[in-house]
Amino acid sequence: MSNSKPVVVYGASGYTGRLVCEYLREYNIPFIAAGRDKARIQEVLDKVPGIDTVDHEVVEVEHAVGPLTELFRGAKVVSNMVGPFIKYGPEVVEAALAADCHYLDTTGEQDWALDAQARWGDAYAEKGLLLSPGVAQMYTTGEIAANICLETPGLDTLDVLVLWKGFPTYASTQTIFTILKADWHYLEENQYRRWDPLTAADVAVPGQHETALALPWGGTLHPVWFKNDPRVATCKALGGVMDRGVMQGVVETVKMVESQIKTLPAEEQDAALAEVAASVQAGMPPRENPRVNTSIDSVHASGPLGRAHCVIHGHSNYKQTGLLQAYAAHSLLQQPPRRVGLASACQAFGHRELLGQLKAFGLVLDPVLTVHS
Repeated sequence: MSNSKPVVVYGASGYTGRLVCEYLREYNIPFIAAGRDKARIQEVLDKVPGIDTVDHEVVEVEHAVGPLTELFRGAKVVSNMVGPFIKYGPEVVEAALAADCHYLDTTGEQDWALDAQARWGDAYAEKGLLLSPGVAQMYTTGEIAANICLETPGLDTLDVLVLWKGFPTYASTQTIFTILKADWHYLEENQYRRWDPLTAADVAVPGQHETALALPWGGTLHPVWFKNDPRVATCKALGGVMDRGVMQGVVETVKMVESQIKTLPAEEQDAALAEVAASVQAGMPPRENPRVNTSIDSVHASGPLGRAHCVIHGHSNYKQTGLLQAYAAHSLLQQPPRRVGLASACQAFGHRELLGQLKAFGLVLDPVLTVHS
């Protein structure tokens, strides 16, 4: 089939996919909500207030390159919500490329971003298309803070922290556990260095007296985005939820994965990880409450003779993700991205522009910036 709607949201029945559809409605962008179960997608969309005021269609599609290519043909942007992306992403990226569509997703998987860059980055660039995994609160909002720090010349080292209150969705939990079997990297003198997977750190949380427990969280996408940025030589990122008890459980789980699951044959590891993930989060969390589900993105940037610290306080990290995806599509429908091939949201759309959208929709405060140079 060929369609006339400019955006396809693939995996629209999930928690984040629904929010992307909600914000596409806010921008009045026609879209196709697609996935493997049409009835389930329709049930989800029926609960979105005002969804009947935007032109949209629900389509059931097989998860394979051929059917996905047919679905995407005629669209301009594919917003992919189907993770873990290292497992389910390749078919969608290949189909989007074949259909001449820009590709967005919400991954937190560093290994997927590196894989996508190596396998498809050049091919997307040659077609003038954007390949942008990780357009999501967990890394984009922190990347905005990092770029605000880097507006001060002479800073070359980034120390990134992302924390939030709440609990990951089922799909996010599956992704988190998939990351546990990969190698994680930080950036040191523009070279990838491998994290010790058992790394954990007590971190100072801006705005409160208590410390929090944070982990490398799969390495995050920040080292990938800043790998070839001439301003940056070193980048480390830590993250987690603000509930220390939950984080201590994650530390113990990582130890278990290292000692029990990584010793299994490779073909058995995915099933074992999925089983553990399902035992942690098997259902759909409630819709975010701004009073409860707060987020903090903090970046210390330093150089030989300068320092900057930027903090962005916000709430509802999944709503932030839905908005970022919708705005990215909104921008791509009107003008080419600032960078083609593999690029982050900030590289493709501008960090100040993204910040402006998050503020306009009431999801973040003005950044708190301190500079010494």
